[in-house]
Amino acid sequence: MPEISRFFGIVIYMYFKDHLPPHFHAEYGDYEAQFSIETGNIIVGDLPRKQIRLIQAWVELYRDDLTINYQESQKDNGQFRKIRPLQ
Repeated sequence: MPEISRFFGIVIYMYFKDHLPPHFHAEYGDYEAQFSIETGNIIVGDLPRKQIRLIQAWVELYRDDLTINYQESQKDNGQFRKIRPLQ
């Protein structure tokens, strides 16, 4: 599971050949959730409200990069690119 970004204690990563809908995984301490790239909403899991808002703000800034990474993750020889952290 390649890490694609890290900010404010939140780790963002994607799996190769992961299921639809296009999404990414986020961890914060003992919490874990999957977020929709399209909407920025949680698909499954849970995180504290503050971290959800931070992740959703980050998705708004980097949705295109997330989409490219997800498309790459579906290829046999796909390459992930790191995405800038929220600052």
